[in-house]
Amino acid sequence: VHAIIYEELCLGRLLDTSRAELLAIVDRLAAQGAQGVVLGCTELPLLVQPAQCALPLFDTTERHARAAVEFALAAG
Repeated sequence: VHAIIYEELCLGRLLDTSRAELLAIVDRLAAQGAQGVVLGCTELPLLVQPAQCALPLFDTTERHARAAVEFALAAG
């Protein structure tokens, strides 16, 4: 995953082979009992979408952005 992030996604390369590898990782995690996957890197949602996965995906960038908006609106 590290190589996909730094050698491809950070350079703007979105490869189908890497998408397939990430989806295979998600499938292996599901087989081991995982109930969801945290996409803890801002670039990962560029490659893997919820509709493609067997498990729920949690996009930390989206969650942080929503929390920041909610905080800003509550403070106003």
